[in-house]
Amino acid sequence: MSSALLNILIGLVTSILSAGSALLWRRARQARALNRKSAFFGLTSGRPCLIVLNSHWQLPGATSHNDVHTLLEISALAHEAGCPISVVSADGLREHKQDSVEFCIGGPESNPRTAAHLSAYLPGIRYRPVSAKSDSGAFIIDHKKFLLKRGQQEHAVVAKFTSAQTRYPVLLIYGQRSIDNRAAINFLKENYRLLSKTVDSIDQFCLVVRVTSSDAYGHQVAELAADVTLAAFAAPNHTSRGFAPRQR
Repeated sequence: MSSALLNILIGLVTSILSAGSALLWRRARQARALNRKSAFFGLTSGRPCLIVLNSHWQLPGATSHNDVHTLLEISALAHEAGCPISVVSADGLREHKQDSVEFCIGGPESNPRTAAHLSAYLPGIRYRPVSAKSDSGAFIIDHKKFLLKRGQQEHAVVAKFTSAQTRYPVLLIYGQRSIDNRAAINFLKENYRLLSKTVDSIDQFCLVVRVTSSDAYGHQVAELAADVTLAAFAAPNHTSRGFAPRQR
């Protein structure tokens, strides 16, 4: 074999090896990224994912447009992680085998499952009913009020914890309005890498997401308002609780 042909052969082999190594590196990088995302949301390949869907606050048995989008976002996450998906209404949950990672959508008035989770796991969160008062619809956590200013500034609580009944993670998404549920899951998907580094533990956290100018920008403008993990999971130093705000 001439030296010229040998050089060509060596070049071809080198190119093939380099391309193969680059492909394997990209695949490994993508797998690591997917594993980080799945871990943040509590998803494990092959483990069932249960989505507990709320009802429209004015129309029992119906679901708002924004909460359908929230459902689709969560379903996409679960599908990407390789999790079988089931969707059930909170009213029908008692008959469902609860051996799954759980995503619970909506506030206590639209989703009784949320009310149960708040009472059992998040006693530090209080909430106000929709009324004519200045704190209508507000979250109260560690003596701080997160107010509902419709279309201008709204909030959603996002909490992750382990269910005592199933020993699997629960991710609760509780917005002051249905559009805030959608904004919250979108915010988590876009910022899970940063949040994974800033929360004390990805196994248990409670965050308040601020949604700005939803009348103009919909669910697209959201930011972290506060990490309230310590206060939310701790029992409050008073016995009174508020009532659930209505989701519209």
